[in-house]
Amino acid sequence: MAESNAQFSLRILTINTHKGFTAFNRRFILPELREAVRSVGADIVCLQEVLGAHDIHALHIEGWPQTTHYEFLADRMWEDYAYGRNAVYPEGHHGNAVLSRFPIQHVDNLDVSIAGHEKRGLLHCTVALPSQQLHVICVHLGLQERHRTAQIAMLARHVNALAAGEPVVVAGDFNDWRQRANYPLRSLAGLDEVFTRAHGRPARTFPVNFPVLRLDRIYVKNAAASHPEALTLRDWRHLSDHAPLAVEIHL
Repeated sequence: MAESNAQFSLRILTINTHKGFTAFNRRFILPELREAVRSVGADIVCLQEVLGAHDIHALHIEGWPQTTHYEFLADRMWEDYAYGRNAVYPEGHHGNAVLSRFPIQHVDNLDVSIAGHEKRGLLHCTVALPSQQLHVICVHLGLQERHRTAQIAMLARHVNALAAGEPVVVAGDFNDWRQRANYPLRSLAGLDEVFTRAHGRPARTFPVNFPVLRLDRIYVKNAAASHPEALTLRDWRHLSDHAPLAVEIHL
């Protein structure tokens, strides 16, 4: 970089992949999803509900990739990737994943599951940028509000334990339809939601055909953000039940 204080920018995308199927699992669309994700030109992609393995689908579904879904999506565009396995069942497992054009130096999959309920995790990747490191945390929280409240508190504690001053991006599916996450994440951990900062409230993302609920979020700390965008255009509407979110981050 020309000067040590020059601004560095990168594009972040987050999307719930619905395990590579359309709504109600009617059709396998992972190859189409890969092309759509590539078209955004993001430097870092946060994925939720991405399959790590499924032995039954691999035998019966035409076009099923030979690699994991996150490796298939990364292809040659994102040289580094990480996967956090959360839900495990007899035929396979799924979780969160991060794809990155920059080296991922460290990975930690934090279990934030509530005992007796669906497994949930926070996938924390430390990404090496040209002049500093960036913490990227990919999130998929629970469906019940009391579960989310506990998980948000765990996320805040985790962010507060990071080195002071280092930039943080938290992105994913918060399932926060009552919009209760912003205040505790800002007051407890200094995380600002990028759509709220720009427009006064999170983006509508669900269901993608007619977005009403504000479920998905991108939060930043020690970073600026611009041009937050919910990608609800026609080309995305059959690829996920959630609208993907994208934003430019400036460090």
